[in-house]
Amino acid sequence: MSFIFKSPLDIELRLDGEDSRETVEQKGIKGRKEKLPLYKDGETVKGQVTIRTRDNKRVEHTGIKIQLLGTIETNNDGLVTDNFLSMAHELASPGELRHPETFPFEFRNVEKQYESYRGINVRLRYYLKVTVSRKSADVIREKELWVYQYQDPQSADSESVVPTSSVKMDVGIEDCLHIEFEYSKNKYSLKDVIVGRIYFLLVRLKIKHMELSLIRRESCGAPPNQLNESETVVKFEIMDGAPVRGETIPIRLFLGGFDLTPTYRDVNKKFSTRTFLSLVLIDEDARRYFKQSEIILYREKNE
Repeated sequence: MSFIFKSPLDIELRLDGEDSRETVEQKGIKGRKEKLPLYKDGETVKGQVTIRTRDNKRVEHTGIKIQLLGTIETNNDGLVTDNFLSMAHELASPGELRHPETFPFEFRNVEKQYESYRGINVRLRYYLKVTVSRKSADVIREKELWVYQYQDPQSADSESVVPTSSVKMDVGIEDCLHIEFEYSKNKYSLKDVIVGRIYFLLVRLKIKHMELSLIRRESCGAPPNQLNESETVVKFEIMDGAPVRGETIPIRLFLGGFDLTPTYRDVNKKFSTRTFLSLVLIDEDARRYFKQSEIILYREKNE
């Protein structure tokens, strides 16, 4: 025989201005899409918690509190959760609940130093957690927030420096193939456009077609147990048929239509995400020739 615990309380957590606040649509753990309220670094988080008893029964408790938590969940060797933000307010001292009660809360000017992220083996999340402590089972209600971090082009990933105004990527096989892919820069906002050209300097292979891809690489944990996962965000064919020497193909790739994330480097010493531009050529014998080059992505304030 099994027993299903039914909570004696209903907890409603409402944020101030929630109906008019901008939201971000994200895919949940079970694949369902959910809309999460958007916050920025330094913004106050406030609202109300309403607690109702079920069936008008009296419920004793040993205290009610609300927490604002920031956690990084990694799954490279079992699920590990690390808190980088933890704030709490006591809403009520020990007592009993008989009728619906509403408790206001406010976390002022909260530093949110990282951007929210849902990856393959990593989740960085901010959430509110209401706990009604009881001698038996605690009653808990959570509400997730989504946080954006904005940067300007000068500060975006300042460790990565490419001094030239344009970037060149060569694909070459001695005496058989030499292709040069030139694009305008290596730092892009998430709504930017990659503009470039592909030059065929030497073509002695029978090239069947060519693809351009954006690949996101997620690194989780530290060596030797570091877990690296790559996923192709977008892939499209830019040429079908054999090119000739001297031919040029213009490239315009609009980033705004894709599910991209900013470049993260060693976030809280837990994970990194990087984005690569990948050029792939396939010949008539299905052999693949490719070259990858990293691009730095950042979120501008007007995005």
